[in-house]
Amino acid sequence: MGTSVQVTPLSGVYGENPLCYLVAIDGFNLLMDCGWNDLFDPSLLQPLSRVAKSIDAVLISHPDILHLGALPYARKHFGLSAPVYATEPVYRLGLLTMYDHYLSRRQISEFDMFTLDDIDAAFQNVIRLKYSQNYHLSENGEGIVIAPHVAGHLLGGTIWKITKDGEDVVYAVDFNHRKERHLNGTVLESFVRPAVLITDAYNALNNQVYKRQRDQEFIDAILRVLRADGTVLLPVDTAGRVLELILILEQYWAQQHLSFPIFFLTNVASSTVEYVKSFLEWMSDSIAKSFEHTRDNAFLLKYVTLIINKSDLENYAGVPKVVLTSMASLEVGFSHDIFVELATDAKNLVLFTERGQFGTLARMLQVDPPPKAVKVTMSKRVPLVGDELKAYEEEQEKIKKEEAVKKASIVKVEEVRAASSHLSESTKGDSMEIDPTSATASPKASSHFRGQMDILIDGFTPPSTSVAPMFPFFENTAEWDDFGEVINPDDYVIQEEDSNHMVGNGKSLDVKPDEASVHLLLDSTPSKVVSHELTVQVKCALLYMDFEGRSDGRSVKSIISHVAPLKLVLVHGSAEATEHLKMHCAKHVCPHVYAPQIEETIDVTSDLCAYKVQLSEKLMSNVLFRKMVENEISWMDSVAEKTNEKVLTLLPPPSAPPTHKSVLVGDLKLADFKQYLSTKGVQVEFAGGALKCGEHITVRKISDSSQKGGTGPQQIVIEGPLCEDYYKIRGHLYSQFYLL
Repeated sequence: MGTSVQVTPLSGVYGENPLCYLVAIDGFNLLMDCGWNDLFDPSLLQPLSRVAKSIDAVLISHPDILHLGALPYARKHFGLSAPVYATEPVYRLGLLTMYDHYLSRRQISEFDMFTLDDIDAAFQNVIRLKYSQNYHLSENGEGIVIAPHVAGHLLGGTIWKITKDGEDVVYAVDFNHRKERHLNGTVLESFVRPAVLITDAYNALNNQVYKRQRDQEFIDAILRVLRADGTVLLPVDTAGRVLELILILEQYWAQQHLSFPIFFLTNVASSTVEYVKSFLEWMSDSIAKSFEHTRDNAFLLKYVTLIINKSDLENYAGVPKVVLTSMASLEVGFSHDIFVELATDAKNLVLFTERGQFGTLARMLQVDPPPKAVKVTMSKRVPLVGDELKAYEEEQEKIKKEEAVKKASIVKVEEVRAASSHLSESTKGDSMEIDPTSATASPKASSHFRGQMDILIDGFTPPSTSVAPMFPFFENTAEWDDFGEVINPDDYVIQEEDSNHMVGNGKSLDVKPDEASVHLLLDSTPSKVVSHELTVQVKCALLYMDFEGRSDGRSVKSIISHVAPLKLVLVHGSAEATEHLKMHCAKHVCPHVYAPQIEETIDVTSDLCAYKVQLSEKLMSNVLFRKMVENEISWMDSVAEKTNEKVLTLLPPPSAPPTHKSVLVGDLKLADFKQYLSTKGVQVEFAGGALKCGEHITVRKISDSSQKGGTGPQQIVIEGPLCEDYYKIRGHLYSQFYLL
């Protein structure tokens, strides 16, 4: 049998819940994404809690909460300790996304699911890879190669290709084939006939309008409100699709010289854009080329103002403006508070650019027709005063005293234990008199032996049951070289104590919250959260436009058909969309289509037999290799002998093998062949998709249409009379291949 592959969904099937799937390849457990939702509902993570300790590696595909939101919680509570693999933008923008969510929750509640230290700890063991980089796993994963590829959708978004023994498992969720302002389209179509394709049905029933039409409708809707003295609120994610929206607004404002202010408001807004400026090589070709030629960075923003405090908007009260702010769900964060302020004025517009998650305020407002009134909870953190402050201080003092007593008792117990241990281990030598003057050790000696000297002092009376005590001896095992004792330079480094330690232990993390966010964390003023319910009359306009950056249903079907996997697993999509895509693919793509339920394990092991082959020394001595680019190729006849379950040994045949037909190895492109013939003095031109060489000879290239993806053998046809030109052209054609 081939490589053993089992897929078990832990979340995100037959619905729009966070993405999290367990893929076992020959017993090596890979966790594909580790998402959570904006509500941070612990019940969604129950399946993950049961398998977290058995996971060997985690692969993250996108830097948003739906793909990586549960990493800190799973590491803290479930014992998830496996290494995490992601691209550089996914690592950095994902970290900022988690910071933003934590700070937004902290401002309005006693959030205790995880802390910033937990976030830092979860991201410290992230191994960052480049696109198309083959990374060979070690130890239990030996033989498995993982490689990230362009997915589109979000900056750094990844399609994961996992290879073992020549068989590919491709994990492709939330991809986008369209080229956008800041992102290239996916490369999923370049994969042909993988053993298993795991993809989503999220957009299987949706079809999109043309990009140019959508962008113009987006701008028109915003300008209509601004010119009527209204304000436009765009609830967005922290560092994902908001980047595309910022570029659209920035470019249009520059073209039309508009003066309406635009604000990007999150807890980490300035940090987000600073990091994005350094990720140009991960963006679209047009942005990279523009920077090469003009040194203009697309994210040096002139019209979009970055702010991290809602109070900065007070100077623009009553001024028509555009505000892009997190969170997209409207559950918490700046977007929640600004919505409450704007909702009662009919001049304003709340423009949604992505579907809200189930159970959130954003999803409730997107239903048709939208509600006329909604109940919201307004919360804020206020300092303690009066009796509350006094009670808090008394409680803290009581806790400190209890901790001090507890610490003192622990120290005392340890001292007694150490003394009794010392007496019990004393040697049985002769009695010795103790000189009181020897009780004082020099500071140098104390420092040299690093506090290990155990000096007996005058007045010590050993118990009658013990033998005569002796001074302990510790051998100095320090290493020496020609210059003296070998030291560790780290022992002499002065540790700087700054505010960075307050926002996480971050040994290798240089991503930090913005200044105001750090101030919030460092503020030790005793405070409490005050909440009250409020009914908001929704009079403002509500509009949804699809800027999610995912391929639509028609494109998804076309791409899957082109990839033509041997087996297909569908995840993440409504029940209706999943069943629709499942029926379509079973009819037009492949017969093996699966759509498992939560914690349902399906076996998608390939039906092919895979063996490792080793060439015997006797066979190798008789083989002649030819250089082909960076490789060497040869034709060989051999006899296979099975040495163990999965290894075949190739031996020379017992008798002389029959001669074989000549084999031409290579990939001929007619355009390149045309240039080559021109350099040889042959008059050549394209005519009807073929090369017309001279007056009588024609060269055609015919591919096997039965092979999907163009991977089949090519057939080159030379038409014309048997003349001198015919043999001359044929010779030139043979020179383009390697002959075996």
